[in-house]
This record gives sequence, structure tokens and C-alpha cells, in this order.
Amino acid sequence: METINIAILGCGTVGGGVAQIITEINNVLSMRAKTKIVLTKIVELFPVQASERFNIPLGLFCGGGKDLSGKEANEYIQEIISSEEIDILVETIGGKSDFVYNLCIDILNSGKHLVTANKALLAERGKTIFETAEAKNVKIGFEAAVCGAIPVIKTIQEGFTGDKVLSVSGIMNGTSNYILTQMQNEKQEFADALKLAQECGYAEADPQLDINGGDAGHKLILLIKLAYGVDVSKDDLSISGIENITKEDIDFASEIDAKIKLICYAKKVNGDIYATVRPMLVKKGNFLAAVEGATNAVRINNKYSGVHFLVGKGAGSTETAMSIVSDIVFIARYGDKIQNVPAKQERNFADARQFVFPYLITFQTGNIPGTTGFITTAIGKQEINIETVSHNRHAGEKAMFSIATMPCTLGQIEKAIEEIRSEKPGMLLSEPKIMPILY
Repeated sequence: METINIAILGCGTVGGGVAQIITEINNVLSMRAKTKIVLTKIVELFPVQASERFNIPLGLFCGGGKDLSGKEANEYIQEIISSEEIDILVETIGGKSDFVYNLCIDILNSGKHLVTANKALLAERGKTIFETAEAKNVKIGFEAAVCGAIPVIKTIQEGFTGDKVLSVSGIMNGTSNYILTQMQNEKQEFADALKLAQECGYAEADPQLDINGGDAGHKLILLIKLAYGVDVSKDDLSISGIENITKEDIDFASEIDAKIKLICYAKKVNGDIYATVRPMLVKKGNFLAAVEGATNAVRINNKYSGVHFLVGKGAGSTETAMSIVSDIVFIARYGDKIQNVPAKQERNFADARQFVFPYLITFQTGNIPGTTGFITTAIGKQEINIETVSHNRHAGEKAMFSIATMPCTLGQIEKAIEEIRSEKPGMLLSEPKIMPILY
């Protein structure tokens, strides 16, 4: 039986999980790969902690198990990259810094396969990385970069090769979904729900990428590359997060039998791609409305096979590590038969203002009779059909209400708001909140 030698760079939460799985079920993995998988080297600044946390033999760590300086760690990394004995390198250092970017390029240029969970790096700086892999005829495994343990990458890349992906949507950030679940089920304010998410380990001390849509955006960029073969940048996407969701928004959603979720959405129509990450009101008839807590779920709609859902844990040490190990086994078994997916250069991205959805528009106005009628008339003038108007919520001199529209464009709604401001200056006390409704 041939041997595939593995080295892991970084042995924190994810890298430690990878090492743990490989050491615990090595015989099973080797049998599945039809190749003996051997973990030979680990580079980690604090090996004793990692060894004790993940039950990894200390002898696997470079430096004989002593703590390493950054310089020492980098020297060991360069030795591993130069070694002809190593076949696959696992990058779990994380981040999109020049150091990590150059490290991945060096790994590929050395003729070694790369496996990583680094969604930020691949989403924002992945073009050259994938091109380098293609030029050197080596493979990049990145299943763990999107939704942790859910095998969405292989499902699209391998399972649906006989089909055509029409749309991809879903809940791809567990932190935001946990926060929204707490707000909806436990009636918590956003700040309290975020604090609880941090206490439970779902949110980082700095949660910005989770709550502002950035993390979900990285994942959607990678799925668009796979589903449509298009090279995407963050500037191509319309991204907004959940940090401005309030109790009133939750109540208005309940009135139309919906739940608010941070949704990744991409759809291709007549060559144009509509893609966005933003809070949406998901109707309870849609399976995504029932996905609660830190769970992730991806909905794939295909031309021939219809709608598919993939649901599971989107983060966690062994959950994410399992996807990395899956890539290792896949590369070890199939090697050159695996195809990297180079993205095309053309970007046929539709203007977000032309997305056709039903929308919920929430207005805050002065508490003045006739306001609701004036606003609904202005909306109707833009040829927007209204489905429902909520009950008014009054607070002193202020009123708040929402309008659910039939399918229309964001551009139409913006024109209606412009007319309201033009004809009745001062009527709107804040910027109207506009959220798509997903059936």
C-alpha cells in the first residue's frame, strides 16, 4: 500500500481536531483512501497544550514538544514545504494576511496538495491560489471553508455534476442564526442575545464578521464560484447584517407568519447572477424558517433534480476537522482525477436594486392621521401591489407600521420613498427598513 504523508500547520481548534481524528481512526481512513495515511509533522507554537487538549502524541510536533517562537515555527514550516516526503499540507493557521497567502502559494508551488478551512483567504484572495494549483497540477481541498461539517462543496462539485444549479440559498452563519433565534423565541434584545452567544462560545469576542454578514458573504462567494464558475469579489455582492434587527422587526415578521434569518442567496437568470447576503423574512412554509440555534442549512434548487436541503453543524472543532479529513482522504484516493474548478473572468452580476422579491417595508413616522394612506398610495403609484399592512404601533408622537408587498424591485420601492420625502418632508422619522420575503 502506498503512503501519503500529512503535515498540519497550526494545531488550534480546527488543526487539533484534524490531528485527533487522523490519530484515532487512522486504519479506517487508510482503508477508505486505499492508501496509508500518515500524520508526520505538526507545527504549533504551544505543543504541550495542543497535545493535552486533543490527545496527540507529543512526538509529532516539530521542536520535540517545546514551545516555539514565531521565527522557529516559520523555519519548520519552510523545512516541511521543501521536504519531498510530505504530500499534503493542512493550513489551519487562518486569516487572510500576506503571510498566510504567501504560505499557501509556496505550498502549491512546491507541488504539494493544500487542504484548508480558510474561507476568508479563498474568498478574497483565492483567484491566484486556485490558478497556482491548476498550473502546478495539485489540488485544493476546501470543504471545511463552507458550513463546517455539511458536505455542500462536494455535493455541488461532485454530486450534482449531472445537473444545473438554478439557485443556492441558506443559513450559513450559525452565530447570527443563534442570535435571531434567541430574539424570536426568548424575546431578547439584540445586545442580550449577542452576549449569550459569546458566553456559549458561538460568537467571538469581536463578532463583527458574524453579525455584519461578512462571514456569510465569504461562504456565498465560494458557492457562486462552484455553482456558476464565476470569479466573485465582495464588491460584487450586496451584503448587510443583523446588527440593526429589533424586537419590532421580529413582531412585524410574526404578523406575516415569518421568521427573520440572515440569508445567503444566489440565483442565475438568463445569464445574470443575483446574489446577496441580508436579513430576510422567511415564511414558515419554507424549511429554512424552522432551522434554529447555531445550525446551518443550505437549499439548492436544480433544473432536473429539484430542491435539496443540507442541514448540520456549521462550526466546531471536530465538525470542521471532519471536513478537512474528508478532503485528505479524497485527495489521497483520487489524486490527479480530481478537478479544481477555475473561475471564469466575466461577472454578469445584476444590480441589487433590480432583485425581484416580495418585500416588507417598515416605516417610522409622526403620529399623524392619514399617514398610512399617503404612504400606501405612493407605493401604489410605482405599480407595486400591496399584500398586507400591519397594525400601527404608537409611542407618544411616533408611529411604526410595516407594509408587505407583492413581488417588485428594490428600485421601485426606493422611488416610492423618494416621492414620500419630496411631497411630505419630515413625514419619515428614520430610514425605512426594507427586507425581502422568502417563500
